[in-house]
Amino acid sequence: MNFWPSCGYDRLQRNAQGWLAITPDYPRLFLDRPELALVPESCKAERKLHTALQDDPLQSVAPETLSRFKDADARDNYQLFLNFRDALLAAGTLEAYYLQLLRSGRITIPPLFIDLMVQAMLRGLLADNEDAQQLRAAELLFRPQRLTVQEGQVLAADQAVVDLYSENAGLGEIGRLLMENKSRLREAELAVLDASNAARYWERSERYHYLLDLTHEVQQELSHGLTLRMTRARSGLKALARVLELWVQHLLGVEVTIEPLARVDDAAWRWHIGLDTEATAILNDLYEEQAVEPERMQRLVSLFRLSFADPAQMQAELAGKPVYLGLAMNAQGLLRLKPQNLLLNLPLAAQQ
Repeated sequence: MNFWPSCGYDRLQRNAQGWLAITPDYPRLFLDRPELALVPESCKAERKLHTALQDDPLQSVAPETLSRFKDADARDNYQLFLNFRDALLAAGTLEAYYLQLLRSGRITIPPLFIDLMVQAMLRGLLADNEDAQQLRAAELLFRPQRLTVQEGQVLAADQAVVDLYSENAGLGEIGRLLMENKSRLREAELAVLDASNAARYWERSERYHYLLDLTHEVQQELSHGLTLRMTRARSGLKALARVLELWVQHLLGVEVTIEPLARVDDAAWRWHIGLDTEATAILNDLYEEQAVEPERMQRLVSLFRLSFADPAQMQAELAGKPVYLGLAMNAQGLLRLKPQNLLLNLPLAAQQ
């Protein structure tokens, strides 16, 4: 089944390694985006280059060609695109370029380009996946989320969609007035993804209207020190953990198991990774035994335990020990998961 059709996956070719090789058609994806698409104000030089690149996306462009652009922003956008295109072609695959970019420590392309690459890689990684929860969880790796807590549930919604609805509820001026009167968003438009509607995810995958339940499983303490864990039928934490396992395996060739945790009880805690800026700061403070205010602690959405299938792939002094992950929202309820954190900060024995 097809999903995220505009991410450019169908413009790439899978190589023997399973990575996505660049084709001449892939750069056209960026030429069609608003940042590079022609507008009525586009000058003659810009129109000529845009048409030429549509015909031959891999052609060389001389510096003087861009110097003829009348609009400085358009000139800069095209230069960014050409640098990105050339670096992609030199690397050969999305995965190779992505890893080179991360390991260089110098991000020289717009965040939008990175998000589109991540989405295309995930699209290939999950191509045969029929679990809508995992596909929705994968969106967290390339689209910021706005989180809310309702009746004990932690719900993640696409930030761009929620912000649009909050402004006008999708109904223009009338919608704005309704929102000012605190009318609720139409439930049919923003529904929590569960078994009752999961089959419709594929046809609506690029509307990004489904909410993802990130609530922890319910625990009930029994007698004799036993704990009964009742898994929430529509919790997305396990789905997210599975996507992160696949992400590490695909890009680093390392098999790991990731399990959501409500808390960490480990006096020998040795290694942690924040999956976002907020979680990184909180985990660093906790590790250094710094006081963390209750309000900040409440921003932690989940912890995870990551275990290597082969401890020999870890740094020798950490072999066999768990790696703890954290996921958190900021003070405004925003979550911006950074999948590169997991790739760059795992305690690997050697460069993968």
